[in-house]
Amino acid sequence: MTYHFHTIEKKWQKKWEEDKAFKVEQNNDPKYYCLEMFPYPSGKLHMGHVRNYSIGDVVARFKKMNGYNVLHPMGWDSFGLPAENAAIKNQIHPNIWTWDNIKHMEDQLKELGISYDWDREIATCSPEYYKWNQWLFLKMFEKGLAYKKEAAVNWCPSCATVLANEQVVDGSCERCDSSVEKKKLSQWFFKITDYAERLLEDLDKLEGWPEKVRLMQKNWIGKSEGAEISFKMENTEDEINVFTTRPDTIFGVSYLVFAPEHPLVEKLIKNTPKEEEVKKFIKSVQSLSEIDRTSTETEKVGMPIGAYAINPMNNEKIPILIANYVLMDYGTGAVMGVPAHDQRDFEFAKKYDLPINIVIKPQDKDLSIEIMDEAYVEDGIMVNSGRFDTMANRDAFGEIVKELEVKGAGKSTINYRLRDWLISRQRYWGTPIPVVYCDHCGVVPVPVKDLPIELPTKVEFKNDGRSPLLDNEEFLYTSCPKCGEKARRETDTMDTFVDSSWYYLRYCDPHNDELPFDKEKVDYWLGVDQYIGGVEHAILHLLYTRFFAKILYDLGMISKDEPIHNLLTQGMVLKDGEKMSKSKGNVVSPVEIIKNYGADTARLFILFAAPPERDLEWSDKGVEGSYRFLNRIWRLVEELKSELELSSKVQQNNLNKEDKELRFVLHHTIKRVYEDIEERFNFNTAISAIMELVNAIYHYKDKVKGSNPALLGEVIENLIILLSPFAPHITEEMWKIIGNKDSVHEQSWPKYDLEALKQEEAEIVVQINGKVRDKMILPVDATKEDMEAAVLKREKIKQFLEGKEIVKIIAIPKKLINIVIKG
Repeated sequence: MTYHFHTIEKKWQKKWEEDKAFKVEQNNDPKYYCLEMFPYPSGKLHMGHVRNYSIGDVVARFKKMNGYNVLHPMGWDSFGLPAENAAIKNQIHPNIWTWDNIKHMEDQLKELGISYDWDREIATCSPEYYKWNQWLFLKMFEKGLAYKKEAAVNWCPSCATVLANEQVVDGSCERCDSSVEKKKLSQWFFKITDYAERLLEDLDKLEGWPEKVRLMQKNWIGKSEGAEISFKMENTEDEINVFTTRPDTIFGVSYLVFAPEHPLVEKLIKNTPKEEEVKKFIKSVQSLSEIDRTSTETEKVGMPIGAYAINPMNNEKIPILIANYVLMDYGTGAVMGVPAHDQRDFEFAKKYDLPINIVIKPQDKDLSIEIMDEAYVEDGIMVNSGRFDTMANRDAFGEIVKELEVKGAGKSTINYRLRDWLISRQRYWGTPIPVVYCDHCGVVPVPVKDLPIELPTKVEFKNDGRSPLLDNEEFLYTSCPKCGEKARRETDTMDTFVDSSWYYLRYCDPHNDELPFDKEKVDYWLGVDQYIGGVEHAILHLLYTRFFAKILYDLGMISKDEPIHNLLTQGMVLKDGEKMSKSKGNVVSPVEIIKNYGADTARLFILFAAPPERDLEWSDKGVEGSYRFLNRIWRLVEELKSELELSSKVQQNNLNKEDKELRFVLHHTIKRVYEDIEERFNFNTAISAIMELVNAIYHYKDKVKGSNPALLGEVIENLIILLSPFAPHITEEMWKIIGNKDSVHEQSWPKYDLEALKQEEAEIVVQINGKVRDKMILPVDATKEDMEAAVLKREKIKQFLEGKEIVKIIAIPKKLINIVIKG
């Protein structure tokens, strides 16, 4: 009766692979597209992977058993800097390192028994895939959505590449801990800002997404309605436009703050006594990331540059400062300071002794600077604002904008926090950007017929961090597609988020060599019915995915511009209260767990230990408990296999009391497990229900002599089917043990019998003053009066009531009765 998981799991993994058990094609059944975020091929699965893919596998198997044609694919997000770092460290080519890792992780996923259609496998580092990254780039270039401009970027001198803001931690590169610099480079961008409004508005369509994720995207896009106001510089012809959501406070502006990087700053300080001091300040600010600069926890630091601007509404001269909290690429790179009516400005003005001008006051009282200890940010009545005095500030809002328009000094406008997507990376291991530079023709896109532009494999990695493409003459030099003269290839490669922004579409048609995908096939499979991955991808990956979908929709390539219907963001796997990491020494290896307990145990524990959206605390005892539970079921099936009568129709009227009780538990479990998976993804409670059913079977087996073979057959068959999405190997084996020839995973999901759920008797809890004192069995149709009469006859209860006064009796049919006494 020993459960030999090694032998059993290998046996079924081999058979599934030989039979292509999970291969899927279009058919007339309702479709279901289940997708987990594909991994970076580091070479080893971690417990977060196991959790993610086990969740998806339960959903995929469950949906298949409920009659759906399920697409459940897997691939590899296989470009990126880690492969280059490994190449330099281990003297191995990124191509070899990556494909070796893919093979290792592929084997590990198969060891977990995940039901992937491996015929649809993709890897983003394959030319057959990244050719279509290049094709999509050219489409975007044609539409003006891909463009090049000079921009200040986060530059890691050690990695020799641009970093996203999120990759800069405390002014250092998160990968190598080198100090990050600001550097101006000519970079390629995708114009995601053209889609800002649609990306924002369509968040309301995403009813199956967590509210937290939608809110994060809303805040990231950051729509603000307001006005753009033009301030002229004193003694020059220059002017600066400032965006504000509060044009009603224009008369209260007492200073302007520029981003230190603003080009006007350099012009305004040139040959002035402030020049060197200001340059030193600018350099100190540029060592901070944008996230640090805008953090509420970062001290707001500024400096006057010795120049002045003119307020267009009252012609007052106001000082210009630079400060760490103003960013060049947000808005116009300058903000107006209104300290009386903005708390950040109030604190800044107090710190640097700047004027505070009150222009809005409460309706029922006056304000004075002397009594203000914080900014007044509520609505009120306009004061010190010329002809707008006594107006409600909200009414003055529009009138002030109109006057600014008449003066040619402003207009109403909408601003977004979202900035265009910088896709250039100065690295080798990524998709080559398909353009060349010609001295005669300028920037020239590579013709589609010449795609893919393949990465050369014969490259030399040096320790200076430079991309080897810069020194590879065979790649670097080519001829211009327009004029035929000598030209130079673009050596930047694409951000790897490009790879992952449309990969779910390639799964629908992975072997197409004419187009990225066939529209008819994509229209059959889209949308993604369930997407599963970490909440850390809420902003970049998921936002970029939505952006690409809208572009492809506008190009007529797909029929839905919001392609992901439902999103589950699973929690992390923790050990000792912390995220698993090598540095903390708390990593648990999936390989070791599978080796010692089997894949089914690993899956069962990780699904049982916590609801999927919550963090999960690793427990060695919990793993052992899951292993014991599987063994307990194994022994039960082995012991009962000769007593079972399979696929017999169990007649409710031929059952004794114990039979009916067991059948009730069975069909109650079928109902619970279905609802827990289908409606809530509460896998932990579904498994708990199965455990309760196993307890009931053991109780029945030990208590009832001359068991009912047809009933046992029904119970054991359904038990195995209910467990199969969670523990696919052991259930496949047990399905064979009890005499079935087909696969358990090809069975239909069981339906619960309403007749079996009708109980004749119910257990009633008896309380006295809220404390449980007894239990009794009564007919389910017993009235409150019946319950009261029955409980007062019980000898055990009479002892508690002796010499006491009954104040009242509370009876809840089928559940409990509580006697309230005193004395």
